This record gives sequence, structure tokens and C-alpha cells, in this order.
Amino acid sequence: MKSKLLHISTIGCQMNVYDTNQIAGVLAPLGYTGTDAIETADMAIVNTCTIREKAEQKAFSLLGRLAKIKIANPSLIVAVGGCVAQQEGEAILKRMPHVDLVFGTHAIFRLPEMVRRIESSRCRIVDVRLSETIDVDGPVTGPVTDGQVSAFATIMRGCDNYCTYCVVPHVRGRESSRHPDRIIEEIRTRVAQRIREVTLLGQNVNSYGNKEGLCSFAELLARVNDIDGLDRIRFTTSHPKDLSDDLMHAFGRLEKLCNHIHLPVQSGDDGILKRMNRKYTRSAYLEKIAGLRAVCPDIAITSDFIVGFPGETDRQFQATLDLIEAIRYDGLFAFMYSDRPSAPAAAFSGKIAESVKKERLQALLNLQDGITREKHQAMVGRTLRVLVEGPSRGLRSDDPAIAAPQIQWTGRSSSNHIIHFAVPKVLLAKKELLTGAFADIMIEGAYAHSLWGRLIRGPMNDAQGKGETTIAA
Repeated sequence: MKSKLLHISTIGCQMNVYDTNQIAGVLAPLGYTGTDAIETADMAIVNTCTIREKAEQKAFSLLGRLAKIKIANPSLIVAVGGCVAQQEGEAILKRMPHVDLVFGTHAIFRLPEMVRRIESSRCRIVDVRLSETIDVDGPVTGPVTDGQVSAFATIMRGCDNYCTYCVVPHVRGRESSRHPDRIIEEIRTRVAQRIREVTLLGQNVNSYGNKEGLCSFAELLARVNDIDGLDRIRFTTSHPKDLSDDLMHAFGRLEKLCNHIHLPVQSGDDGILKRMNRKYTRSAYLEKIAGLRAVCPDIAITSDFIVGFPGETDRQFQATLDLIEAIRYDGLFAFMYSDRPSAPAAAFSGKIAESVKKERLQALLNLQDGITREKHQAMVGRTLRVLVEGPSRGLRSDDPAIAAPQIQWTGRSSSNHIIHFAVPKVLLAKKELLTGAFADIMIEGAYAHSLWGRLIRGPMNDAQGKGETTIAA
């Protein structure tokens, strides 16, 4: 079969990264192999996101660039997938004559037949049909890149929560969980490809299996924990209202489960939470945080926030700042509210001026930045176990201890902290430190988004417990 080049541009969340891997997997039997050079591709796919306005704008900007590339290469197949494709459907073909294929979030397994039709007749196709179940033919896994140590595994798709600002139920469909046997099979395949860490994905992993009468999410984690050769387990995203006691206790019971949880709260004010349809209160959220820290005192907690939600007053925004100060997150993602198609909040009154949203966003980020720096500084002198991911992409420092002839490498702790460290060239020459190994790193420097450390011990072939140690300097 003639080899053809495939370029995929991925925008958005980890779910889209996983979907891109599946797209590459289902198209491989048609002779498509990946390329980073979009100008030489036989097929170019933009895997889109519509959760934020800027992500949607970025998708259409990329598609505009592809129009120019297609003029130089008329045989190029241009495809649009993901959430914008699901949302806009036929409208994309009308807006962009150079696009050949629009496929929605449930159409990945139908891609090969659509591509064959386009190759043979140069027709234009739209497929945004939603299906009721997530398991089709899978698991289909795309290639593992050289040095890759971590992989994603989708355990469920869609959402039933209908937060008023969110389009996920409209573009990803209703909640549907995969059978646990399929999930375990996929992860074992990845482990056989030398993957050491897996992140389980879903719009709300905490409600996994409830609709279908499958095992609970805590029970699924226990099954994943038993997979030989796998060293670490992560998951995202957790809805606070469905965070069970069993799941909280899993952090103290499962040795492979990393001591980090991403628990989006979105606002610190009960009135805004109700307007968002989040189905929990500030006090209930704080109880969950206390429960997690009681089970796992060193757990790292991160979150999401939306500022400038319609009707948000100065007092309500201050309640959000107060919540951040009270919990002292290890990190967070924050966004200015923007109207999204099909989301009920688009019709809400009390829209906040852009200038006010920008001021609130900056105030929130400044507060968290100070907390993060304090937390990072407090880690100096501790030794953390790191899963080595490979050469560092560029922590730069004037400190001569961090300069050549040492080579900078990077990895993550169980608590999901990024840690850069120096490796003497003699170790590299002897190949004694390899990507995918574990190493103990003494933390010597703290930065806004990462830590710097010194290699104490490594490499190790297994995680030896939960993957993190604390040793007094």
C-alpha cells in the first residue's frame, strides 16, 4: 500500500489529544503515517475545541491557512474534527469551500470509510451523528512516540450535568461509560509498548459506570492498579458533587494512584455556583477538600475557575479569592467567561464588561502565583521521586550550577510537579539514566511553574510505592 502523509493539528483538552491518537490509529490501515510538515501532507486534520471562544477562533485560523496550502497542493484532503465540527456541521462546508470532510466527536471509527470515499470520488462529507454508546470497535491505539512514558485512556464520553456555561453535552453527547474490560485491555496494550503512567479521561470520571450499572470509578481504579508493569495512575476531570468517600480513600489505599487531584470549583460563591448549575455549595466543596487531605495529607490539589460569569458582583468575586486563599491550591487554570453557542448562560442578563473580567482574572492569577511560589519554595530541601520524561525543553538560568556541561532533564513527581534536574554527561555516556526510569531528586530551586533539583539516586526500574518520597535535607 502506498504510504500517505497525515498531519493532525490538535486544539483543546486531553480528550482531544486522546482522540487524535485514535484518529491516527484508525487511518493507519489506509496507509497514513504522521508528519509534522503540513505543507507535504496528503491529508490535514484540525481536531478542534469549542469550550472557549479563543480555541474556536484558533481552529478557523488554522483552516484559513490550509486554504492557501491547498491552492499549492489541490489533492490535499482537508478535514475538521472535534467539538467545533460537531457544533457547526454543514455550516463549515458552506463557510470554507476548501474543506472536504467534517466529522463529529462520535465519528472517529467511521473515518476510514469516509476517507476512502473522498479519495475515490473527491466528494465532500459531513458526519456529526451521535451514538448512544462509546465502545464501537476499540480499543484502537495510535503509535507511541520515542521516549513517551505516559498515555491517556478514555473511560467515558459526554456529560449529563448541563452546567449553564458549558457546551460539552451538546458537542460530546450524553454521558456514556466504556466497559471496564475494554479499558483494562487498552492499558495493558500501552504497558506492553513501554508506557509507565496512564491518565484516565472523562468529562466527569467520578460518575463512571453509574448509568450502565458497571463498577464504580474507585473499583475501576483498583483494577487498573493491579496491572503488572504500570507504575502510575492519574485521572481527570472530577466533578465535586460526585466525589465519593470510596474515591477519596483510594488515595490512601492504591499505591500506584498519584497524590494529585484536579477538582474544578469554578467559583467560590454559592449564588454563582447555583446560577452555573454546579449542584454543590461552597461548604460542601470545602468538606471534600478536608476529606481528601485527611486521607492523603500531602495531596496536591488543582482547580478551574471562571471569572466574570453573568451577574458576578465584586462581593461574589471576592468570595472566590477568599476560597483560593483558604484552600491554597497547588495550581489552577482560570478563564474569563465567554458566551458559547447552545449554553444557557449565553442568554443570561448581567454580562460583565471585558475590562472588568480582565482585571478579575489578573487579580486571581496574581493571588495564585504568590501561593504557588510559596509552596514551591517550601519544597526546597525535600527529595522527590520523579518519573523521567526526557531532556528538558529549556529551563534557563544564570546559575552556573544549572549550566553546561550538565545536561538538563525533566520529569514529574507523583504530585504532578514539573522538576528539572542536571545529569552529568558521564551518566548519559553510560546510558545509566533513561527516559521512563525513576530518579530521586533533591529540590534546590523554586520557580513559578517548576522546580529545579539535583540527582540523588537513579535510575530505578520501578516506582517503589506511590512514586514520591520525602527526605529531610
